[in-house]
Amino acid sequence: MSREERPKQFLALTDDLTMFQLTLERATDPARFAEPIVVANARHADLIEAQLGDRQAKILLEPLARNTAPAIALAAIAAGGGDAPLLVMPSDHVIVDVEAFDKAIDAALPLVERGWLVTFGITPNAPETGYGYIRIGEEISPGAHKVSRFVEKPDAATAAIMLASGDHVWNGGIFMFRADAFLRALAAHAPAMLAASQAAMDRAVQSGARVLPDLDSFAISPADSIDYAVMEKAERVAVVPVDMGWSDVGSWDALHTLGADEDGDAHHGDVIALDTSNCLIRSDGIQIAAVGVADLIIVASGDRVLILPRGQSQHVKRVVQAIKEKADLTKASD
Repeated sequence: MSREERPKQFLALTDDLTMFQLTLERATDPARFAEPIVVANARHADLIEAQLGDRQAKILLEPLARNTAPAIALAAIAAGGGDAPLLVMPSDHVIVDVEAFDKAIDAALPLVERGWLVTFGITPNAPETGYGYIRIGEEISPGAHKVSRFVEKPDAATAAIMLASGDHVWNGGIFMFRADAFLRALAAHAPAMLAASQAAMDRAVQSGARVLPDLDSFAISPADSIDYAVMEKAERVAVVPVDMGWSDVGSWDALHTLGADEDGDAHHGDVIALDTSNCLIRSDGIQIAAVGVADLIIVASGDRVLILPRGQSQHVKRVVQAIKEKADLTKASD
């Protein structure tokens, strides 16, 4: 269902709203949040404006991808580069307990105002190997701790040890800091990235809400994540642990977990299911009828149908690769 022209953040996977729209909903209180800044691929500009509806936002359209650190640099510059706190949220995450997230933001704010770079650590509920981890250090303000160290994605044995220790959280990729604090850290640890981002914004073209940074300037920027470029190198880095029902919805199995009813079923779209259990069945078009099956993922999208056992949705990548290879063969034979 997630295609290059319509990635998963623009799909309504867990709600009537898309994941992008749900992310915007977390920042609607005018007493707490200013107008949002959306950083995105230029090819998605029309889609973003359609999903924004009547909401006002500044839309920064990256001329090419350079990973998260340069993208956030563009936003910090667009925000004025001053002492305004920036809450950086990926738009393809699920947060079930928004109230808990709001409390975590409140816990982070005093440190952010003092110039700290804050990341939100997700309370782990399983020894996941697909996430990076953060080791929690000493508490430096209520609910906030120094980061002891960042840990790369572990193997299963290491993940189990970290989960049992109780002093590690998942690195969920949500951050909060002052714009000037982030830009200073970038100047210290990735000056070429800052220079390229600043030049791209200095030469940007604006059309309505859309801001198009200069391609030639931005292309010079090194490509790196905020974790590697800044967070793992800066000195004043804190983590706020939070249990908020977070998921990056990285697989159909993860989506099943979020939406399953008491029978273990999660159905969406035109679905007829008789005597099924522990199945995710989803269609955005054609009707799916399933009888007497269990532990399956069945997804129909456009002209394609996916069927695989629950617990093996990581193999979707193999399916996508096979589809591309078949398309390439067909094109070559033509």
